[in-house]
Amino acid sequence: MAKKTVASFKDKSVSKSLTKVIRAIKSPKTGAYSFREEMVPNEKVNDFLAGK
Repeated sequence: MAKKTVASFKDKSVSKSLTKVIRAIKSPKTGAYSFREEMVPNEKVNDFLAGK
């Protein structure tokens, strides 16, 4: 079977300084959880998790 190509970062130094962060957010109306995921620089992970 043929292997599929996977999209990647062009600059490898940038990819090492990013972290994929997933945070659960509870809806005030329904009480259901939704998830927010984002690629964040390593220095800003704590700010993202704090909701800033």
